[in-house]
Amino acid sequence: MKALIKLGGTLLDTPESRRRLAEEIARAFRDGLEAVIVHGGGKQMTRYLADRGVESHFINGLRVTTPEVLDAVLKVLAGSVNQELVAAFIACGAPAVGLSGMDALLTEARPISDELGLVGKPVRSDSRLLHTLIEFKYLPVVACVAGDRQGHFYNVNADQMAVSVAVALQVDKLLFLTDVDGVRDQDNHALSTLSLDECRLLIENGVAAGGMRAKLESAVEALEAGIAEVVIAPGAAPDIVAQLLAGHAIGTRLVTHLGASRVLPSHDRQGVDHA
Repeated sequence: MKALIKLGGTLLDTPESRRRLAEEIARAFRDGLEAVIVHGGGKQMTRYLADRGVESHFINGLRVTTPEVLDAVLKVLAGSVNQELVAAFIACGAPAVGLSGMDALLTEARPISDELGLVGKPVRSDSRLLHTLIEFKYLPVVACVAGDRQGHFYNVNADQMAVSVAVALQVDKLLFLTDVDGVRDQDNHALSTLSLDECRLLIENGVAAGGMRAKLESAVEALEAGIAEVVIAPGAAPDIVAQLLAGHAIGTRLVTHLGASRVLPSHDRQGVDHA
């Protein structure tokens, strides 16, 4: 099985959480899973910037990125967060390799808008480097930083980065491990499954807001591009990686179609971490 596992930054904020997830993924890796890890680091970014007197601003779950913020992105996301996660995998016996989207232009991006500044939207990912690493039994660990052919860096939403890489690799499963138990409806009830149309409805009606909106928009892109299954699940749950890979019903499973539709009206907005 080939899987893209996206780790939210909140899950990587303590050595204990990093080590637990690294152990679970390393175990699956040793059992034959072909995996690529994409990670965020929004909580670490916000803290780093706040310590330097820089206030964080978000538009639809995306961090407004000035040149000063981009410098922090490179230091924190592609630097300390990435390397601490790589080190956790190494300690668990998995030969991890730390990368960003700029390496071999793994993920190419273009700027989204003047309002967001140096925030990029992935336009394509090149899977050749990842396939080479996977073939030789390495575990790629990719920070959500992308580039362009002129050598410009862009801060990229980790969910969008995960989708771009997953589509290039044509993975069997795309797993979003986050700090919530899944997607919730207008009555704050957890949803075990969602269709493509229901995802769109939650976005349009404003039930999914902020980081969850960005996550569902990314999931829609993945499904439309042919990824068979996307799961949004609580990364803090015990043995979460093995359970999801085995197909257990944890979190919210997103698929192209369901047998029946539900009515999902608009109220009770929900959010999620920004990475």
